[in-house]
Amino acid sequence: MQRYQILVAWSPEDEAFVAQVPDLPGCMAHGESETEALKEAREAIRLYLDVLAESGGAIPEPREYHLLTA
Repeated sequence: MQRYQILVAWSPEDEAFVAQVPDLPGCMAHGESETEALKEAREAIRLYLDVLAESGGAIPEPREYHLLTA
């Protein structure tokens, strides 16, 4: 499977950690812990890619991200 970036952050609105996959629009998951949100996001990625493959959609290539620190 491709390696996609997953961003995990606390959401006060959801009262949960939310994991988003920037390269796969709408692909996200949540969990009570960062670890759980990450695990659920990996499953969401698998399902997202399965649906794309079944429907003949193009599988997006993961982008390279460069983190900058100040």
